[in-house]
Amino acid sequence: MGERDLYRGCLLGGAIGDALGYPIEFMSRDMIQKKYGKDGITDLVVSKGGKALISDDTQMALFTAEGIVCSEMLRRQGKVSEPSDEVFSAYGRWLFTQGEKRLKPEMKGWLLDHVDLHNKRAPGNTCLQSLLSGIKGTWQSPHNWSKGCGGVMRTAPAGLFYEKGEAFLKGVEFAAITHGHPSGYLPGGALAFMIASIISGSGIREAAEEAIDVIELWDGSLETAAKLRLSIDLADSKSNDADAIAKIGEGWVGEEALAISTYCAIRYGSDFRKALAASVNHDGDSDSTGAITGNLLGARYGVEVIPDDWIDTLELKDVLIRTADDLYDRYIGTPDWKIRYGTGKGSVYL
Repeated sequence: MGERDLYRGCLLGGAIGDALGYPIEFMSRDMIQKKYGKDGITDLVVSKGGKALISDDTQMALFTAEGIVCSEMLRRQGKVSEPSDEVFSAYGRWLFTQGEKRLKPEMKGWLLDHVDLHNKRAPGNTCLQSLLSGIKGTWQSPHNWSKGCGGVMRTAPAGLFYEKGEAFLKGVEFAAITHGHPSGYLPGGALAFMIASIISGSGIREAAEEAIDVIELWDGSLETAAKLRLSIDLADSKSNDADAIAKIGEGWVGEEALAISTYCAIRYGSDFRKALAASVNHDGDSDSTGAITGNLLGARYGVEVIPDDWIDTLELKDVLIRTADDLYDRYIGTPDWKIRYGTGKGSVYL
């Protein structure tokens, strides 16, 4: 298994976790069991078009990756480029796919050409409202006090592109574009750090423990560090999944989503099906916890642990693979990069 497979595994795993949890995102555990049986949902729901549909979580992760690579292409052209500015512009393009018409008509981007991305899949209100303001939030100057999980669920690409120290800071910056509470942006940094650490050879537990040390250097870190530490302890306990996850929370906020996902990833390791099932069958934000769990497991174990039938039915499978490869090729680039990312985008707001 090569490193490229880990990159593909991270994005495909995240999208599959997202797709598994998306149909039950707003359902309680009792409701899930009533509809799908005592084990809850254990297989992807396939649409009439024959695809397992992804939500806004995967959409925004793809646009995060686009912004990152856009910034790198501009840098290679000798232009000054701040990655968070390019990611902010990429989120503007995502906003356009959600039907927002207050944007420049000449806006361009590779992902905009994919019709399947132009679907509303329960986008988070904080993300929509923050981006509609036209102001890039930062952790130093937040424009809200939200700690929803909409910040963390999209930052895995930062961990694939940057070394872990820089990945943490970039994950914080990307999450803070829309989420201004420390528990909204620090989990974004922690996930990016963990992905980078895992890609470089660490286990998931080791990456989580190291992430806690980094988190605790920041103001406002108590909630995120405490929940992540709890997830590690619970993974070693005799608690069943329902009780353990209930102790962590429901995943609607950033620190809980990261902790639930870390718990599931540590407890089940390479058993992708069991880990994903545990991560979504609870009272909470099932698609986000499924997505983050899939990111972690895919980065650790690669494509080979993901069931082929799940990959085959996944919406935007080829786009996810292409994006993962572009992130992997960060040091060498390819001629295709210029076609997809090399024109420079600038602000998308009127």
